[in-house]
Amino acid sequence: MKKPTLWERYLTKEIGIEFKACLYFFALLFFYCIYRICIGWTMAEILHMAEMIFLTYIVGYIQVFLLWNFDEADCLGKKEVLGIGICTVIYTGISYLCNWFDRNCYVTIGFAFYVIFLYVCVYFVYKCRRKIDDKILNSDLELFQARSGK
Repeated sequence: MKKPTLWERYLTKEIGIEFKACLYFFALLFFYCIYRICIGWTMAEILHMAEMIFLTYIVGYIQVFLLWNFDEADCLGKKEVLGIGICTVIYTGISYLCNWFDRNCYVTIGFAFYVIFLYVCVYFVYKCRRKIDDKILNSDLELFQARSGK
């Protein structure tokens, strides 16, 4: 079997970053919209949404290329917790600087805890997905071996 080419490895990482950006953007936007509804606004700022989507892409690249892709790790160790902390500080800091939550310290602190919770949930989702993928691959291998007569 041929080893994946450099292009295929790069494309795999890009697809992963794209998926992360969509996932995290939806989660950030959800928190933002709930906040806006709670303060009596039924509209979201387009500028804030643009900042969120660009930020999720930037943080996705940081996660994948600099922080060991920690949300897809096998276990939550010190490195992964450090990655969660770094990304949480980035998201929270930008949310405050860009005035997503009207610089309300309590909401911003709540947002930080929400981001941590989000990362833990995503870690467990990826872990479950790996277990399911392992089962499917093992099942496929058994079927292949049975057909090959091994």
